[in-house]
Amino acid sequence: MSSLNTQVLIVGAGPAGLATAIGLAERNVDFIIVDALPEAQNTSRAAVIHAATLESLKRFKVADRLVAQGIKVPHFRIRDRDSILLHVDFSVLPGPTPYALMIPQDESEQILTERLAELGHAVRRPVRLAGFEKTADGIRATCDGADGQFLVEARYLIGADGERSTVRAGAGIDFPGDTYGSFLLADVRMDWPITKDEVTLFFSEAGTLVVAPMSRDRYRVVAQLPDAPSVPTLEDVQKVIDARGPRSGARIREVLWGSRFQVHHKLAQSFRDGSVLLVGDAAHVHSPAGGQGMNLGLRDAEALSLAVTEALRTGSDASLDSYALERRKAAAEVLEMTDRLTKVATLANPVSRWFRNRLIATAAALPRVRLFAARTLAGFN
Repeated sequence: MSSLNTQVLIVGAGPAGLATAIGLAERNVDFIIVDALPEAQNTSRAAVIHAATLESLKRFKVADRLVAQGIKVPHFRIRDRDSILLHVDFSVLPGPTPYALMIPQDESEQILTERLAELGHAVRRPVRLAGFEKTADGIRATCDGADGQFLVEARYLIGADGERSTVRAGAGIDFPGDTYGSFLLADVRMDWPITKDEVTLFFSEAGTLVVAPMSRDRYRVVAQLPDAPSVPTLEDVQKVIDARGPRSGARIREVLWGSRFQVHHKLAQSFRDGSVLLVGDAAHVHSPAGGQGMNLGLRDAEALSLAVTEALRTGSDASLDSYALERRKAAAEVLEMTDRLTKVATLANPVSRWFRNRLIATAAALPRVRLFAARTLAGFN
């Protein structure tokens, strides 16, 4: 069996794993990044990058490319069908990117992958982590690749391998949490009566609906649906929009991709166990309310790449302890926020929904409420 030696082994090449790798490459840290899939996924999944995250990504020299490819959306509105309850205007934000950038995850990953290649690195695929053990000098991992099994000895092992993380499970780190229920997710082309400078959250009697513009004349549609179909049809999506969205002017022309998903609310008990570190969805998963998931993972990656570099430079793990504590605290705050948003958005009682909508409309009249909402969604609070 062949053996490789490196300073860092990264398992998982989603946005958090790729961004961590870029951060290490820019600081001349030796690493290997592997992913179990034979090629990157081509479905869009996460679709928004917020202003605070774009500021972080400037350090990785990818922000300008993302902005050039995505759609700048300066407005977020909560509506009850055709009535506006709350208008969040991102143009009041500080900095050069006062907007939400709508860009699907497959495009974001491609830009991150291209940047990694410019730095002289590539993801090894398909490679699955079979297991690992801790050693006096770090970890020894067994990997299954296309040409058979091989060993990797590294000082640190980073789990960027998602909600079902093999790294987290192997380290014995608990991942407690809850499940909210099923949601419909679809990327569509459609006639839409609302301008493309707005992401809209509908609070209607029939339930919630999110519609967001994306690149290449697409829209992202998300709706809570107890019996959401596993593969939504054009008729399924049209029915939801007719019941919850604008009363006229919306017509689905094509469903490009769709699925059913469950929303989980989970936080790892620790982001570090000795030489094992967690980042992104391996460390936290939560409701898509507010579009925070990928953003939180990308900011994890920036912090972790710096912390690992510092630990290797100094021989002290103090920076890793700080990473684990500070990023877990940040994740807990985001989970608390998205949990509140999801519970408010998915109220079942019609009377409670009516009071919710009236309360939101009343609070929205206050400028400080609108500013707080903009800063919070953008990641600055």
